[in-house]
Amino acid sequence: MYGWSGNLLNVSLSDGSIAYEDTPYLQDYIGGRGLGVRLFFERASPHIDPYDPSCPLIFSLGPLNGTTAPTSGRCSAVTRSPLTMTIFDSNCGGSLATRAKACDIDAVSITGRADAPSLLVVEEGTASIVPAENLWGMDIPSAGAALKGRYGTRAGLAMIGPAGEAGVRFATISTDDYRVFGRGGLGAVMGSKNLKAVVFLGSRKTAVADPAQLRFVREQALKLLGANPITSRGLKAFGTPILVNIVNTMGMFPVNNYQRSHTDRADEISGETITATMLEKRRACTACTIQCDRITSIDGVRSRGPEYETVWALGPNCGIFDLRSIAASNKLCNTLGLDTITCGATIACAMELVERGHLDAPISFGMDISDTIGLIARREGIGARLAEGSRRLAESAGAPGYAMQVKGLELPAYDPRGAQGMGLAYAVSNRGACHLRSYILGSEVLGIPKLLDRMLTGEKVSLEITLEHLNAAVDSLSLCRFTTFSLSEEYFSRMLTSVTGVEYSETDLMRIGERIWNLERLYNTRCGFSRDDDTLPPRLLEEPIAEGPAAGQVCRLGKMLPGYYRARGWDTEGNPLPYKLEELGLDHV
Repeated sequence: MYGWSGNLLNVSLSDGSIAYEDTPYLQDYIGGRGLGVRLFFERASPHIDPYDPSCPLIFSLGPLNGTTAPTSGRCSAVTRSPLTMTIFDSNCGGSLATRAKACDIDAVSITGRADAPSLLVVEEGTASIVPAENLWGMDIPSAGAALKGRYGTRAGLAMIGPAGEAGVRFATISTDDYRVFGRGGLGAVMGSKNLKAVVFLGSRKTAVADPAQLRFVREQALKLLGANPITSRGLKAFGTPILVNIVNTMGMFPVNNYQRSHTDRADEISGETITATMLEKRRACTACTIQCDRITSIDGVRSRGPEYETVWALGPNCGIFDLRSIAASNKLCNTLGLDTITCGATIACAMELVERGHLDAPISFGMDISDTIGLIARREGIGARLAEGSRRLAESAGAPGYAMQVKGLELPAYDPRGAQGMGLAYAVSNRGACHLRSYILGSEVLGIPKLLDRMLTGEKVSLEITLEHLNAAVDSLSLCRFTTFSLSEEYFSRMLTSVTGVEYSETDLMRIGERIWNLERLYNTRCGFSRDDDTLPPRLLEEPIAEGPAAGQVCRLGKMLPGYYRARGWDTEGNPLPYKLEELGLDHV
């Protein structure tokens, strides 16, 4: 078999059983996100609690992992999110995917709960459950160093920190090189299983059906990546924080929990300023030429990043414009295992609740948040309430409208009142408010694949659906989303064909993306999600932006949502119609 290994590893932490089976669904779901979602769908009841030992946590790989395909260093993790209660996939870069794929598996499905803190050690053709009481309580860097000392520097690690152990609903799963499965609280699910880390020890190389064709397609793809100023210069020079000034200039850079959408202080925390004052070195994930990652240092704080979303969430959204403070908070979140977006957005929500008299807590906009982050990770004091995420926090305070979230997942750093397509993308995302399900902002702000007027609703529905399908497929190939700035589905299908030896057309690839999207939707509807959940916070629908380049705008979601349902083949409540399920081969699931 080429590309795939054909091996699915099943592990029960409760009884210690370890078994392999032939991996199903590969040609119809590819791998990565698609394979993980399909496996979870059939193994998890829609009534299952994320913390139930029988709830699967699935790490899923793609056929391009371990090859020379550009950016083929991504890995997906799938479960039910304790933050959103939706089916949830999270994606991670770095070196983990390549090292996991070398264990001769397509995926590992983990169920059960160990009696004591444990490790899962995966090797080629075997796996074992190992005691880890000595690691429980360690932060991410300490645990990583201990595991590397024990298993060697070539080991691939997926670890949780104190936040995952404490069941914080937005805890992360981290790798040894500070890449993370960031959103949705998958680290809390892992912690509920008493699983401190998964260690991957393998040396198998991915077999390629047509190496010459892969080399040819790779060379063409690298030329396109090199010709695009975003993937060749912008991200390499300034990282993702290059977006700070761009988004702020358009009047859609949220400040103080989305109370404002423009600031005169953006340059203080911009990608240009970070590069000029903090940059130590640039890094890349496995098989990547884009090199958006970086190591930074400022006033004794040395850390990875911070990324654009992190700069915003732990900075201006909390009224903070000090780069050292942002860098320190970022490092603390990475050390303890917290999603920086939800952490910052929940703190910002708490700050506004305090400001408006709905919450009594010693926090306010502009204050240092490092102590609050520590309280959240340990679930101590006010941190115990914030550890539930912004939706539950605001609901408990009797003011749910101040939580900037969709389906429980906090909005990232783009105010959709200034880009109508982003509002639709947030509302219909299967995992809650996510900019990466489609990244339609690429068209509305960057002109990729074509420039659309960001203030208009026209053309947004068809493009949104196309991008949702494309990105679901790219996630299943286990490639980086940034490739979609430069490459079309033609190149993705040709890479997949050359590696696996199975003929995939562009149409095949997009149909697989559509199948994945509808399967995720189907799971959520069976969980009770409906049209009522495909919405936005009242502030974004009802309160016009007060000042800046997007002043006077609200998100006109109601003009787009009905057309989106029709174009998808769903009924007026957002349920996939029988003909659509049959068309996608989902009529019997």
